[in-house]
Amino acid sequence: MTYANIILPLPLEGYFTYGVPETLAPRIQPGMRVSVPLGKSRMYVGIVADYPVNIPDPSGNGCGKEKKIVYRDIVDVLDGAPMLLPRQLRLWRWIADYYMSPIGEVYKAALPSGLKAEDGFRPRTELYIRLADRFRDGRTLTLMLDSMKRAAKQVEVLMAYLRLAGVDGMDDFSPSTPLREVTREELMNVTHASVAVVRALQERRLLVTYEKEVGRLNSGTASHPERMKPLNEAQTEAYNQTIMQMMTHPVTLLHGVTSSGKTEIYIHLIQKAINEHKQVLYLLPEIALTVQITERLQAVFGSRLGIYHSKYSDAERVEIWKKQLSETPYDVILGARSAVFLPFQRLGLVIIDEEHEQSFKQQDPAPRYHARSAAIVLAQMYAGAKTLLGTATPSMETYYNARQGKYGLVELTRRYKDLQLPAVEVVDIKDLYRRKMMTGPFSPRLLAAVRDALGRGEQAILFQNRRGFAPMVECRQCGWVPKCPDCDVSLTYHKNMNYLTCHYCGYTMRVPEVCPCCESRDIRGRGYGTEKIEDEIRNIFPEARIARMDLDTTRTRNAYERLIHDFSTGKSNLLIGTQMISKGLDFDKVSVVGILNADTMLNYPDFRAYEQAFMMMSQVSGRAGRKGRQGLVILQTKSPDLPVIRQVVENDYRAFYSDLLAERHDFHYPPFYHLIYVYLKHREENTVNSAGLELGSRLREIFGSRVLGPDKPAVARVKTLSIRKIVLKLENGIGYARVRQYLRGAMEAMLKDRRYGALQVYYDVDPQ
Repeated sequence: MTYANIILPLPLEGYFTYGVPETLAPRIQPGMRVSVPLGKSRMYVGIVADYPVNIPDPSGNGCGKEKKIVYRDIVDVLDGAPMLLPRQLRLWRWIADYYMSPIGEVYKAALPSGLKAEDGFRPRTELYIRLADRFRDGRTLTLMLDSMKRAAKQVEVLMAYLRLAGVDGMDDFSPSTPLREVTREELMNVTHASVAVVRALQERRLLVTYEKEVGRLNSGTASHPERMKPLNEAQTEAYNQTIMQMMTHPVTLLHGVTSSGKTEIYIHLIQKAINEHKQVLYLLPEIALTVQITERLQAVFGSRLGIYHSKYSDAERVEIWKKQLSETPYDVILGARSAVFLPFQRLGLVIIDEEHEQSFKQQDPAPRYHARSAAIVLAQMYAGAKTLLGTATPSMETYYNARQGKYGLVELTRRYKDLQLPAVEVVDIKDLYRRKMMTGPFSPRLLAAVRDALGRGEQAILFQNRRGFAPMVECRQCGWVPKCPDCDVSLTYHKNMNYLTCHYCGYTMRVPEVCPCCESRDIRGRGYGTEKIEDEIRNIFPEARIARMDLDTTRTRNAYERLIHDFSTGKSNLLIGTQMISKGLDFDKVSVVGILNADTMLNYPDFRAYEQAFMMMSQVSGRAGRKGRQGLVILQTKSPDLPVIRQVVENDYRAFYSDLLAERHDFHYPPFYHLIYVYLKHREENTVNSAGLELGSRLREIFGSRVLGPDKPAVARVKTLSIRKIVLKLENGIGYARVRQYLRGAMEAMLKDRRYGALQVYYDVDPQ
C-alpha cells in the first residue's frame, strides 16, 4: 500500500494521510482532487499535497505497547489532471507558514466553491440542432421538402436552419458539405417559431438535437495592440526606466502622481510580456476599479483578458480556473485579491496597482494574507518573472525598500498632458462650528464650490469615510445609546430601512420609538454617515443628480458598473462615497472634491492612522481636475496646523515619508520591525483574561521586551466572544521560522490546560 498527504478544507494544522488503493495509484498526482472519508459519515474533497509519502510502520514496533495506526483509503480520484499546479501548491504552503494559518484555511480561500465539492460545478450547456445524417444530400432533402407542402411553418423553419448552417443551394449539397453549428434558441429567434414546430421536425427525423458545453466566459474578441495610446515623453522615460530597473530588481516601484498615466504604461508592459509569450497578473484593490480598467484593457487585449473577483458567480470562477489550466489560458488576468491564487503556466509579469491599499490584506476569515506579498512571492517562483508596484502614495514599507535599493524605483512626477495638480484649500471647521457657520457637515466654502461646479455643468465628489445614516443614535434626554448585544460597539443607524445594525456581526433591530431608560421620544442620530450626507445634500441641492457609493449600495456585481457608468456619462453629477471613491477611479468632469472631516481618519487608534489618512486624502484629491481645468479640493478639518495636513496640501510625499519614518524608527514599527498580533477569544471574559496573561508570560520568557500586552483591543467583544490582543515587535533580520516555531509551541503548551479547551487563538502577521 502507498500513502498520500491530503489537504482538507478544515481549520486544522497539517495534512491528513490516506492510503492509496492499487487501482487508484496509477491515476494520482500532487495537485489532484480526491474524495476521502473523515469521521463516521463525512466525505470531503481533498487536494493531494504529497505522493507517495513515507509513514511510520502502521502496525507499531512489535512490542505491543504502540497503538496501531489505521489509515483510511482514498475513495476516488476526481480529476484526470492536477487542478493545482506545483507553483500554486508552493504558494499555499508559503502562505500557511508565513501567516501562521492552517493550510486547510488557504485551500478554503483559494479554490472556488465549485471545486471543493464532487458535484459542485455544473458546466453550462446549450441545446443545438443539426440535420439528420440521412438527409445530408441535396436530392433526398428536396424530395422531403416536396412532401411537406402542407406543413408550411415546418418548411420555413427547416429552410431557415439550412441558411444559418451555411447551405447555399441544394445542387451542391452533400455529406461532405461543412455545416455551421446552430443553437435551437438561435433558430427560434430567427423564425419566431415555437418549440412545437421544432419538435415536429424532430419527429419527422429531419432534425436532431444535442447538448453542448458552451461555457460562461466571453470569447472571440480579437486583440488590437494598435489601439494602445502612444506614450508621451514623460511616460516613455518612465517605461524605459521601468524596463531597466526590472533587469536588476525582481520588484520595481512606479511612483507616479495621480493622473500621470500609469495605466497606459502598464498596458505597454503587458503587451511586451505577451509578445514574449508570458502571462500577466494585474491586481487591483477594489472590484469597483476593475469596471473602468476592464474597458481599457479589453479594447487592446480582447479575449486574451480574463476577469476574476468575488462578484463573479462561482461557476464563472471555476471556468476561469479550468481555462487557466487548459492549452489556451488567458494571457492577462485582471482581478482583486483572490486572483493571486489562480494557476499560471508561464507567468512573466505581476502588476499591483494602488499597492498601498489596505484592501489587499485579508482580514477575516483566515488566512490573513497580504495579496501584495503573496504576489511578489508567486512571481519569484517563475524564472525571470517580475513584479511592478504602482501608486501615487507608496506604503512606508514599499518606499523604504525602494530607497534602500531592495526594489527598483521609477518616479513619474508630471501629470498626463501636463495638467496641474488640484489646488487644496484647508477649511478650519472647528472655528466655523464655534461661529455657527456650518450647514450640517458642510462649510460655506465647500457649498459655494459645489454650487459653482454644478452650475458650470461639471461634477463634484464628497468623501466621508463612514457609511450608514449616522454612527449611532442617542436619547437627547438621558444619553442612552443602543449597542450591539454581542459586540462592544454602538449600532449604526440606516435611515432608508429605519433599522440599526452592527457592522461587525450583522445584528439588526428597529429604531425604538421610546428610550428604554427614560421613556423620552427624543431619539436622534449623532454624527454623519454617507446616507445622511446624501439626505442633507439633496435638501441643499435639489436639482443635483446624486449617487452614493459605499458598501450598502454596491452589494451586487452590477451595482459598481451602474454607479460608475452613470457618473462617467453624466447621468449623476454629485457622487458621495467612502474610501471606495478614492481608489484610482477616473472621471473627466470632476472639478471639485470635498473631504468632509479629515479628523475621523487622523484620530483612529492605530499606528498606521496618519499613513492611511495621508494616502486616502491624497488619492481622493487626485480625482479632481483630471481632464481640462485645474481641480479644487476643499479639505475640512479641526486640526489645520498638523504637518500631515500641510503635506497633503503641498502633495509632499517625501516630507511625509521622512517625518513618519523617524517616528516609526523611534517606536519600533515597520519598516524597521515586523509585527505579529496574537488574538485570543473566549465566551468567558475571565477565561480569556487569564489565558492572555499566561500566554503573554510564556512569550516574554522567549522574546522579552518585544512582547506587549495582553490588552483589550478597541473593540473587545465581537459575536459574544471576549478578545485579548498580544503584540510582538520583531526587529528586521530575526529568524522568523524560529519565531513561528516558538509561538506555536507556547500556544500548544498552554492549550493542554482544560480551562482553555474552547479558547480560540489566531495570528495576524504584518497587520494593516
